[in-house]
Amino acid sequence: MTDPLGQSQVLPYIILLSKKNYNFHLVSYEKTDRYSKYHSLIEKICVDNKIQWYPLKYNKKPPILSTFFDLYKMMKLAKKLHIKHRYSLIHCRSYISSLVGLNFKRLKGIPFLFDMRGFWADERVEGGLWNLKNPFYKLVYYYFKKKEKQFLLESNHIISLTHNGKKNIIKLPIFSQLENNISVIPCCTDLNLFKPVKRDSDSFTIGYLGSLGTWYMVKEMLVFFQKIKEKIPNSIFHFLTKDDPEIIFTYCEEIGINRKYILIEESDRNDIPFTTRNWNFSLFFIKPSYSKLFSSPTKQGELMAMGIPIICNSGVGDVDYIIEKYDSGTTFEIGEKFNVDSLLNNVFDENKIVKGAKDYFSLDKGVESYLEIYAQII
Repeated sequence: MTDPLGQSQVLPYIILLSKKNYNFHLVSYEKTDRYSKYHSLIEKICVDNKIQWYPLKYNKKPPILSTFFDLYKMMKLAKKLHIKHRYSLIHCRSYISSLVGLNFKRLKGIPFLFDMRGFWADERVEGGLWNLKNPFYKLVYYYFKKKEKQFLLESNHIISLTHNGKKNIIKLPIFSQLENNISVIPCCTDLNLFKPVKRDSDSFTIGYLGSLGTWYMVKEMLVFFQKIKEKIPNSIFHFLTKDDPEIIFTYCEEIGINRKYILIEESDRNDIPFTTRNWNFSLFFIKPSYSKLFSSPTKQGELMAMGIPIICNSGVGDVDYIIEKYDSGTTFEIGEKFNVDSLLNNVFDENKIVKGAKDYFSLDKGVESYLEIYAQII
C-alpha cells in the first residue's frame, strides 16, 4: 500500500466499499524503504476509514523461493484472521494472493473473487524476468499456468481489466463457459483528485508519468521526443518518476539529446495535477505482447482526467479503443512512420477528454461494479 499503485488501485476502492457496510482486513506486502517512509500515512488512511491493515515485509531474494516464503506468511496470517473474524469473501488481487483464496475456497467454502489484473506468468516471461531456457523458471511458469487455470475455473467471479483480455480468455474452449462470470473493470481514477489545472507557461512540454519499469520503452520515447524537437527546438521532456534518472540520461547520451531539455522530478500522488499542468501531451510506449492485451495503464485514466492528450503505441489492452472513442490522443504501431506535423497540428478538446475519463474510468462506477459482484457471490 506504500507503493503508488497501492494508493491508486487498492485503497481508493476499499475506502468507498467500506462506506457500504463492508469490513475489510487488508493484507499486503511492503518494501522496507517505502514502508519506513510512508507507513504512517497509510496507517492513518486505514484508521480513518476503519480498515484493518496487516502489512507484511516483502522479500525479493532469492528469486521465487522468497515468493513462496511470502506466500507462507500470508497463508499463516489469513488462517489466524479467519479464526477471529470469519470471512464472508476473499478478494484476491493477482496470483500470489489467489493461491490463498483458492485454498480457503476449497477447504472452507469461502467465496473467492479472482481479480486477475492480467496473465501474470506470461508477463514474467515476456518481460524477460523468467527465462524459460532455465529449467527452474520453466517449472515455476508451468506451475502458475496450472494454478491460473484453477483460479479461472474455481473462483466465484473474475475481474478482467480489459475487454480484450476477456475476449482472449473466453475464446479458449476450456474457458468459453466463463463469459457471464467475467466482469471488466479498468484501472479506475479518482476524479476528485485528478482534474485539469490551468497552465502558467507557454513552453511546449511532453510528459511522462510513472515508473520506467520492465515494460516501458524509454529509448523509443526519447527518440520520439527528438523528432518533436526537430519541429519545436525548445521543447522539454518532463519525467515524473521515482526511478533512477540515470536510466533516462544514459539513453540521452546515446541518442544525442542535451540534458538541459530533460526535466526529471518526483511527485507525490496528490501533487500530480499541479506538476503536470503545463504538459501539451503525455507520452508512453509499452512493449506490445500477448500478456499486455490484459493491461489497463493506470496513467491513462489519470491523464485523461487532467485533460492531457496521450501519445502511445497500439496493441495494449483497450488503449486504442478508448483513445479513438474519446478522441483523447493518438496511437500508432511501434516501427510505423509517424507524422509529427499531423500530431502538432491536431487540436484536442480538453473537455471531451475529461468527459471520457468520467465515462470510462470513474472510480465511483468501478466501486458500483464491485458492489454488484460482492452482492452476487456472498
